[in-house]
Amino acid sequence: MSDDVETTTPAASEPPAASEPPAASEAAAGKGRRAVLTVLPFVLVLAAVGGAAAYTVRTVDGADRTVTTVVWDGRGTKPGVDPAVDADRGRTDTELSRLLMPVPEGYRLGPDIGDLGNDSETSGEKATAVLKDTGRGLAGKERREFDALIDKLRFEGIAYRSYTRGPHVRYTRTGFDDLVLTVRVAKMGDERMVRTVHERRNRMLDSFGVLREGPKIDGHKNVTCYRMPEDAEDPLDSIACYAYKGGISVIIEADGPKPFSASTVAGLVKDQLDHIKSPGRSI
Repeated sequence: MSDDVETTTPAASEPPAASEPPAASEAAAGKGRRAVLTVLPFVLVLAAVGGAAAYTVRTVDGADRTVTTVVWDGRGTKPGVDPAVDADRGRTDTELSRLLMPVPEGYRLGPDIGDLGNDSETSGEKATAVLKDTGRGLAGKERREFDALIDKLRFEGIAYRSYTRGPHVRYTRTGFDDLVLTVRVAKMGDERMVRTVHERRNRMLDSFGVLREGPKIDGHKNVTCYRMPEDAEDPLDSIACYAYKGGISVIIEADGPKPFSASTVAGLVKDQLDHIKSPGRSI
């Protein structure tokens, strides 16, 4: 009887010993999944709200720059119908469009921003729906929390405008062949969330540890700029600036070939932020 006990005891103890590593692994995996699901929704919102998705993937993951872009070269085209007196300087028929700085001297309206055109506006309802659509893939509780987070932002609308310095700017295999500035101004009903998104997006971008510090913008404290990592073999350079003022979130991205003047970009960013403080036609 004792022999049976002696021979069966080790056998009985073996399965728990053998199962411990998988159990520990599963626990760790479960904890990892929970952590990802906790962070993912906010990261998706940051990327969608900030327009940072393409910029982040391009700079951190080395993604191909041959993104789909509708090219506008200005030849044989006329500005679209617009109630503004100087339509070629940008529309001014809505509250948000008036927050976008007019096209500066020496510049013109630039390439289309995806399928949005180069001077357009999206309603808060549509912007909310588009942002919620970025949560596809999440399920159950996580998707509901994601949607609730977007609802908290209370989008009232997003205005877009692009500017270019070149008369016939094109998108080549490596990037734009002249400086292109893209501005997004979003109005939200929750000022606290605007600040929270701004701060957490900055922490997320800082955590990558690869982006260079961008230029400082004189006269504005709630703005942070990032620049692509130095790469002697890359003919393109980019700067992205994120700012906010009350319930207004501003994203400004500049792309162009080297040599790339950070001071020129900083001046344009300052003009845009000054314009939001005191909307007017003088740029």
